[in-house]
Amino acid sequence: MEEKLSITNKTKGKLPSLPFVKIKNDILGQKYSLSIAFVTEKKSKEVNKTYRNKNKPTNVLSFYLRKNEGELILCPEVIKKEAKNFERNFKDFLGFLVIHGMLHLKGLEHSSTMEKAETIYDQKYFSRNRRRLIDDKSRGGRVSKRRKKS
Repeated sequence: MEEKLSITNKTKGKLPSLPFVKIKNDILGQKYSLSIAFVTEKKSKEVNKTYRNKNKPTNVLSFYLRKNEGELILCPEVIKKEAKNFERNFKDFLGFLVIHGMLHLKGLEHSSTMEKAETIYDQKYFSRNRRRLIDDKSRGGRVSKRRKKS
């Protein structure tokens, strides 16, 4: 069976190994055709400006193309910088943002429903169970953040 997932790396960096296919099939279904593109900060800023009228690079953008087809655009440079703010390593934060982007493709918007789904998938794939929410107006509301270890 065809995986219906393509990954393109337009950056010079090496990407961590994540269970992209399993996550995609779990959230969007096996029939969903998903492309994931990893881009530079410059390209992320350009796309964010074009489609969201925000003149800055961003961590993830989700594009619903048609029924059972979409694309995620991720910027590793931004994700690496932001991971520290969320007290996560790059790989775990990237995984969380892949889940976040896929939930947008599924039709969810920032809400408590989306946060619950993020928690379920994050725990399932990345064993995250010590999370809390912070208010981040620049990203459209509340986002998850791990608690500091005491």
